[in-house]
Amino acid sequence: MDKRLTVLKQVFGHTDFRPGQEALTGALLAGRDALGVMPTGAGKSACYQIPALLLDGVALVISPLISLMKDQVAALTQAGAAAAFINSSLSEAQMREVFRRAEMGLYKIIYLAPERLGTADFFRFASQTPVSLVAVDEAHCASQWGQDFRPSYLKIAEFIDRLPCRPAVGAFTATATAEVKEDIVRLLGLREPLRVTTGFDRPNLHFDVIRPKDKTAYINAYLARRGDQSGIVYCATRRAADAVCAGLRSRGIAAAPYHAGLDDAERRQNQEDFLCDRVRVMVATNAFGMGIDKSNVGFVLHYNMPKNLESYYQEAGRAGRDGEPAGCVLLFSNGDIQTAKYLIQNSEDNEELSEQERRTIRTRDYERLDRMVGYCQTARCLRAYILAYFGERRGDDCGNCGNCGSAFEQRDITVEAQKILSCVARVEKRFDFGLGVTLFVRMLHGSKDQRVKQLRLEEFPTYGLLRGTDRKTIRGYIDHLAAEGYLFIEGEEYPVLRLTGKAGDVLFRGGQVSMPVRIEEKTEPPGKARVPIPARLPGDMADDTLFDALKALRLKLAREANVAAFVVFSNAALRDMASRQPRTMAAFLEVSGVGEVKAARYGEAFLAVIREHVS
Repeated sequence: MDKRLTVLKQVFGHTDFRPGQEALTGALLAGRDALGVMPTGAGKSACYQIPALLLDGVALVISPLISLMKDQVAALTQAGAAAAFINSSLSEAQMREVFRRAEMGLYKIIYLAPERLGTADFFRFASQTPVSLVAVDEAHCASQWGQDFRPSYLKIAEFIDRLPCRPAVGAFTATATAEVKEDIVRLLGLREPLRVTTGFDRPNLHFDVIRPKDKTAYINAYLARRGDQSGIVYCATRRAADAVCAGLRSRGIAAAPYHAGLDDAERRQNQEDFLCDRVRVMVATNAFGMGIDKSNVGFVLHYNMPKNLESYYQEAGRAGRDGEPAGCVLLFSNGDIQTAKYLIQNSEDNEELSEQERRTIRTRDYERLDRMVGYCQTARCLRAYILAYFGERRGDDCGNCGNCGSAFEQRDITVEAQKILSCVARVEKRFDFGLGVTLFVRMLHGSKDQRVKQLRLEEFPTYGLLRGTDRKTIRGYIDHLAAEGYLFIEGEEYPVLRLTGKAGDVLFRGGQVSMPVRIEEKTEPPGKARVPIPARLPGDMADDTLFDALKALRLKLAREANVAAFVVFSNAALRDMASRQPRTMAAFLEVSGVGEVKAARYGEAFLAVIREHVS
């Protein structure tokens, strides 16, 4: 029997490889470099963990976050695999102990941050200890075109080349465009790697974009419909994260904040509380989450629009890692665009880049922001839009996103378009420097604020032409006209609205403009936020009462062991238990996700609950 399948079953509790795993594990075992691009939850970690457990020596796994290392090591230890991590959370004495035990052959896998590669102590250890392979997790961090570029990743190739004997190198990521893939191969020095891309689709995730009048009210309604489900709310700024978290706590919801404004101890405690299910909702900036290995996240809400689709898909992808249905909702408002531009303009520049490279990256950031805005405004299938961005073509109706589940009508906005375009044309004649979108919205709405009066905008014949239309709708019209090529935004630091040549079709040649508008369900009670509830996946025959009892037992055992609940068993494993209802240890070992060590450790406790339920 293939030794890989033996390890897969004994340690991870699975009988068959997932797509891509057989090829990638085979390449690394044979000493060949590999690049694996696989969606979150598709089993990337097993692609290097299985070879690491079979090869002689110790495998080095380079990971960007301390929290991810701790979770991975805890999960491996629970499954009976010997692993450790080296990072700044350890004292010098603890690090020396890890080195000593690794040199004795007591560890098969060591996780570390890329910054650790440059230290003399670690290189001395790596030079004296046989290294079986090097795995680079979140490999997109090596590319300056990636959304999480980290200069420390550029030192990995140099470290590998300095080793006495070059091991096989595996690079893994969930989100990479074609350009980023090429960067990974070049910058990590991969040698003729096996390249496997299993696809980017996450069928169990339900995507939606909502423009609520009140984001806070929507979140409250959403959580009320989710029972005790665990989830993440992402915010663009620390202030927003603190405000949203305070609002949830005031409603009795166990929530915790996570952002760079908190001290390290508080961040660590909040993250541990979330991972161990003591906190139901994490309210965070993008400082939280890369590689977070919590499998039972039932939803991810974005209070603000991220700066690019790579970030959005990676953050949204933290939902449903266990394969369970999960919701991913982006709450979009027009102000999110300006917030994203501000964050791009004020991002920290990498000092190792030239001025020309910085300008190029800034330009690329704005291009990616345009694609993100397009996602928020499109009427087509949201899943198809995301997959097309990553170079994967799918049909235009996934049946599992907000747009595919809603009806749209084409609304004629020709008259409104003529008023808006005429207003822009008159302003361009008066002011060479132009005006920003916000001022145009105020001018068309008939605002009397100070800036409008200062520029004497009320003297224009187009002033107040859309007085009876709310500002949010006016902004929507402008965004649509820009998306259709009648308008464009010029400038980065002080962007202004300009006409294109196409605008003349509407102003002078009788051109018509229509705009798709989503029709909300008519059965919804007035004032209630529309909250889609993901359906069960096909084939799910789990007994809900038994499933809840197994979850309660899992939480009890996890707290006794001081580990996250999903480290004991994933939701998917509990679902399979509740479906199969095994009564013997042999049958228990047939449950997907149950390995031999976990069966020995927890089997009798779960079997007792199942037997009691069946009887």
